[in-house]
Amino acid sequence: MTQFLIDANLPYRFALWQGKDYAHVFDIGDDLPDTAIWQYAQQHNLTIVSKDADFSDRIMLTEPPPRVIQLRIGNMRMRDLFAFLHRVWPQIIIHSANHKLTIVRESLIECIA
Repeated sequence: MTQFLIDANLPYRFALWQGKDYAHVFDIGDDLPDTAIWQYAQQHNLTIVSKDADFSDRIMLTEPPPRVIQLRIGNMRMRDLFAFLHRVWPQIIIHSANHKLTIVRESLIECIA
């Protein structure tokens, strides 16, 4: 069952996010506005994974679902992004299950209940 919706600003073909737990925005429509992505995630009880601050701002005014994981890691080469996320993704999953917003930085994971 899908748990995470990966936003368009993140790689579509990314080994870490393959499998039944993940869907990419391109799988549901390649040019959906943020509101439609939000509604889709809300209806399907998904956690949005994005670099977009709009989702973080929006979750501060509402209660889950959806939950949001915001990656504030700047631009990285694909291999560096993969290595970083591969290392911290298990922690991110744990935090996101218990918090409505998980903000991931290169040196810190912040959570907001």
